[in-house]
Amino acid sequence: MDVKDYKESVETAAEFLSERIEFKPRVAIVLGSGLSGIAHSLQDPVTIPYSEIPSFPVSTAPGHKGELIFGKLNGKNTMLMNGRFHFYEGYTMQQVTFPVRVMQLLEVEVLIVTNAAGGLNPTFEVARPMIITDHINCMGDNPLRGPNVEEWGPRFPDMSEPYDIQLRELALQVAKEEGIPVHEGVYVAVAGPNFETPAELKMLRWFGADAVGMSTVPEVIVARHGGIRVLGISAISDRAVADDLKPLTAQEVLENAEKAGEKMANIISKVVDRL
Repeated sequence: MDVKDYKESVETAAEFLSERIEFKPRVAIVLGSGLSGIAHSLQDPVTIPYSEIPSFPVSTAPGHKGELIFGKLNGKNTMLMNGRFHFYEGYTMQQVTFPVRVMQLLEVEVLIVTNAAGGLNPTFEVARPMIITDHINCMGDNPLRGPNVEEWGPRFPDMSEPYDIQLRELALQVAKEEGIPVHEGVYVAVAGPNFETPAELKMLRWFGADAVGMSTVPEVIVARHGGIRVLGISAISDRAVADDLKPLTAQEVLENAEKAGEKMANIISKVVDRL
């Protein structure tokens, strides 16, 4: 799809949603694997399946429902993306980040991204949230590659603060007040879909990463390109430590993500309340 067609598709999807909701969402939340529990916190929810939205991709990954939910979270107009799109599903980077462009046109101000991630840092505990401080893109592609749409953002966007420091500090303060232990660290995104080899894990840890996953970075790049503030939280779903590596299944990842998800939902709810 060329840039003109892509832009028109985003505009059509945004217009479709605008006609079906009665407010402009201030906050958008992307729910990662096993983290759909946050959806139950929305008041007066309006659910729109991805399949009904023009040009919207459809989620195929385990633990991803495939629907947008609009409602109020602690009085704030909120949009939930219940299921994301991954590069490993065969989508292009533009398709993976299509919803974020739609959020931009809907005038979302804050994007909260969540994911399940393997803990590269040997001190990290499984089923504990990690506030993302920065990221490394090891996916081999970039969603901004190709012609730039100037009205969406600059050709060379600054990435000195991909994850908003004020939002990070707020999340840490909330976690402390609620008695929720959290980690802080750097998230590295790989293309997937296989889990990493021991040699790859050693390399990623040497790069300076604390957790590894297969999502999030493309959405964050596009959000920052479009001027949206970002808070990122990972659910540490397994130990991705090369010297202590055990066979891993997707089911195990989902189960541990759900355990961390309860704590993350609490943090996110309180953060949104204070925006």
